[in-house]
Amino acid sequence: MKPRILVIDDEAAIRDSLRMILEYEGYGFVGAASGHEGLALAERERPDLVLLDIKMPGMDGMEVLRTLRALDDSLPVVMISGHGTTSTAVEAIKSGAVDFLDKPLGSERVIVTLQNVLKQQELRRENRELKLAMESKYEIVGQSPALRSVLEAVKRAAPTGATVLLLGESGVGKELVARTIHRNSARAGQRFVQVNCAAIPEELIESELFGHEKGSFTGATEKQLGKFEQADRGTIFLDEVADMSARTQAKVLRVLQEQEVERIGSARTIKVDVRVIAATNRNLEEMIQRGEFREDLYFRLNVIPIAVPPLRERREDIPLLVQHFARRTSEEHNLRLKRFDPRAMEALQRHRWRGNIREVRNAVERVMIMAPGEVVRVEDLPQEVRGDLTARAAAPEQGAPAAAAASASPPVLPAAGTLREFKDAAERAFLVQKLRENNWNISKTAEVIDTPRSNLYKKLEQYGISQEVDG
Repeated sequence: MKPRILVIDDEAAIRDSLRMILEYEGYGFVGAASGHEGLALAERERPDLVLLDIKMPGMDGMEVLRTLRALDDSLPVVMISGHGTTSTAVEAIKSGAVDFLDKPLGSERVIVTLQNVLKQQELRRENRELKLAMESKYEIVGQSPALRSVLEAVKRAAPTGATVLLLGESGVGKELVARTIHRNSARAGQRFVQVNCAAIPEELIESELFGHEKGSFTGATEKQLGKFEQADRGTIFLDEVADMSARTQAKVLRVLQEQEVERIGSARTIKVDVRVIAATNRNLEEMIQRGEFREDLYFRLNVIPIAVPPLRERREDIPLLVQHFARRTSEEHNLRLKRFDPRAMEALQRHRWRGNIREVRNAVERVMIMAPGEVVRVEDLPQEVRGDLTARAAAPEQGAPAAAAASASPPVLPAAGTLREFKDAAERAFLVQKLRENNWNISKTAEVIDTPRSNLYKKLEQYGISQEVDG
């Protein structure tokens, strides 16, 4: 469908001329003889573009332009003048017009102008949609106290230029936090450059980070800008920063101290203005003790530390995450949106999610594609997730006598794909069994299994064990 053009001009001959030009090219035409009439039509007809005469009796074109911009600043307006001057054109552009046409109006000039303006408008619309889609992709989902604490720290840190160190297990969403910091900083309009230090071979990471000159080493057939140069005036995200070699650590420290880089094969230093956000799932202080990480670099990176919690510490966010990933999967794969029945959602919420949010996303994508019905049921979930609910079903009723609990069969272990998963499942089942035998008396259970009470509490939190769920 061709775009609709609103022409606001007090001269009937001009309106008629433009109608013929536009309709011949297949455009929709809407005409108005005054500024007031044009504003009313703009609201009612929702045109794609406005052609607006500057000199009109009553409400002149400049006043109409300012009112149109106030009503809808995305609506493109092209001004028309019978005696235009440079100063008039400049004033119109400053007030929000996108182009300027002089009378008499040649049909070719009018059509080329419209095509260019509408093409630019379409590109802006696509950019807005792409930006919204990207923001949705990197949205941080959840309302738990643990997550709100992270977002509060992000809110305080983002407007500053301070270096941020994100700490947390693999898959907790450190990249999302880094992007949120960038998006809410003064550098939001500049580049966000991500580097996974663990994914780049040691012999290539210096070239990736700092660049190289042509011929500086075998295979260097072209000059290459490093990631720090690419991120100039923006943000660089050094993910898995603990995996850098000692030599690379020294060079990164220099960038942080001097704000300059030196390409491989060059003696010239290049100034860069970069904000650094680093992330790791390892204990850097322990690595420093073992001589594996530079203490001076640690202090440079650890200006604002933010710990991103694992999913087991924010289980109340799991239903929101499941729904979020279900919507994303349905949009990306053009699938009908499925809903999760209560027992399936309960199983998802109880599962430990060793891979954290990344594992949730993969599991939801799998069931959205593979589940046969419009409702995802427990039997549609991966076996390792179903196993958690199977263990609960095998447990005795809450309030059953201690002797009956003790004599009951131990919970059915969930399927385990790795030795570590089996050990975790076995430990959880053992703890639940002992707690039942001792009527959920924490102190007595800790004494029986010969472990400090504080350690038992940690295990209960780690495995999500509670009397309400496992009693």
